[in-house]
Amino acid sequence: MAIIAHVDHGKTTLVDAMLRQSGQFRESQLQGERILDSNDLERERGITILAKNIAIPYEGVKINLIDTPGHADFGGEVERTLQMADSALVLVDAFEGPMPQTKFVLRKAFANHIRPIVVINKIDRPDARPQEVLNEIFDTFVELGADEFALDFPYIFASGRAGFASHDSQAREGNIRPLLDLILEKVPGPLVEMDAPFRMLCTTLDFSEYVGRIAIGRIASGSVKRAQKVALLLDENKVINDTVEKVMTFDKLGRIEVEEASAGDIVALVGLEEISIGDTIADPEHPNPLPRIAVDEPTISMIFGVNNSPLVGEGKYLTSRHIYDRLIRELRSNVALRIEPTEDGEAYEVSGRGLLHLSVLIETMRREGFELSVGKPQVILKRIDGQVYEPYEELVVDVPQNLMGPVMELVGQRRGELGKMEVKGEYAHLEFVIPARGLLGLRTRLLSATQGEAMMHHVFQDYQPFKGDIPRRLNGVMVSMASGQVNSFALDNLQQRGTMFVKPGDPVYEGMIVAENARDEDMSVNPIKEKKLTNMRASGSDKNILLKPPRLLSLELALEYIEDDEMVEVTPSSIRLRKKHLTEEARRRSSGKGKFATSTS
Repeated sequence: MAIIAHVDHGKTTLVDAMLRQSGQFRESQLQGERILDSNDLERERGITILAKNIAIPYEGVKINLIDTPGHADFGGEVERTLQMADSALVLVDAFEGPMPQTKFVLRKAFANHIRPIVVINKIDRPDARPQEVLNEIFDTFVELGADEFALDFPYIFASGRAGFASHDSQAREGNIRPLLDLILEKVPGPLVEMDAPFRMLCTTLDFSEYVGRIAIGRIASGSVKRAQKVALLLDENKVINDTVEKVMTFDKLGRIEVEEASAGDIVALVGLEEISIGDTIADPEHPNPLPRIAVDEPTISMIFGVNNSPLVGEGKYLTSRHIYDRLIRELRSNVALRIEPTEDGEAYEVSGRGLLHLSVLIETMRREGFELSVGKPQVILKRIDGQVYEPYEELVVDVPQNLMGPVMELVGQRRGELGKMEVKGEYAHLEFVIPARGLLGLRTRLLSATQGEAMMHHVFQDYQPFKGDIPRRLNGVMVSMASGQVNSFALDNLQQRGTMFVKPGDPVYEGMIVAENARDEDMSVNPIKEKKLTNMRASGSDKNILLKPPRLLSLELALEYIEDDEMVEVTPSSIRLRKKHLTEEARRRSSGKGKFATSTS
């Protein structure tokens, strides 16, 4: 079974409750909350990034559960894992109802003929409206083209945090067993060919320093044993003979080695070094490939290059070769990623499913000790019948009713069109269709305009004709004209003219962006200028300096903030903004005009 849910609707918490109450685990195995969010980034962000397989033994039946990401940027993970599922738990918040990312994964599930079991979660919320949400789910299934069998779906009400499930929407206590019983009753055993020749599609790759690549997938037919000879049916009709060194099945939270596994089992095979995601592993005498995994095309690209700033050297891996090897390693398991060298061969154009998809890769690399510079995210355009098309997204904004005006204005400026508006309690629920270009930098502006009250989600819809220019950043930036350490005296003068990104003591260099200018032009400034010392005393010359806290930009905010002539410098310890050309003379030459103002402050 796969678990389908929007971000923060509680699927990982519900799985925790199922693990704890299945009676098969010691408490020492289930330390902490969100057991499946094992990755540091997942725990910090509160989202699922990587799909994970676990097995829950219950009443003599082995339930294979696949925790799928809820965010559309990780759709590559979803498309792979749905290949292994017969059914899906569709988890929906009892207040919010079906959200765009739920619809995104459901569309993929129905295409794979997966049967849903609906779980309306968080029914103990004070603002829960479970019966209304149940009707909305039915309407959503109809909208997505579900067949009659899927529309006659079983459903149950639950609270993952409180650890209970019930067929009564008014229940507020109990245990999770009614959900486990419903799974056993409604989900059929695997429809597989036990006696046919062995075939399996590799849907996930793991990697171990000791044994190399580990191919994970579900056996479609036949069986596989340790030391068995197999044929790898690779892309472009290439066939390689190999041997399975170990066969492992999923047991509870881990894997166990077995002598043999048969059709229907999800297994991990060791020893197949040439295997890639989407390849078929088959009996050498019957090399019939299974359909390859179809993954949606990337919509956003960025340029990854070496960090050539004066402050280079904070990381362990600095060279173009290091970056290239790491990106190629990522390609083995990240099927939605594309990598191409730039024309000069000195950097790489990396394409993915969205800003979050690529920023998670960058964040992972910096934590591993990599140092790189990244350009502004660019939307990937297509030319169809001589006309330029661009990706459009479905944008959903939930905002207090009295703050709808700024949201409508900001989204309208970025070519967004309102498709649906309804009231849910004190909040207005707004649905737009907007070019993907218009989303870059929108979250920051929406939060500022609504005092942090707006909740924004978006999911890829389709390609539509190019819609013309979208307003760029309204403010210019302050660019350092000197290298050294920032001091309070200089910042005291500069903070009158904009919002600082640095604080006293921070290292800066010529060409580094140190603040946002209050005006629309870029300005060269000196953030290391010190107060001149004299032997004269004057009234007011020794005033106290009061500095506002700097604006701290996260990696995503920094990537959304920059313009075409700017870059984000990413190191294990710092995220800095800079101009592509560090000297003012080079910037003027590249732009063809002297648009820089200069301040000696």
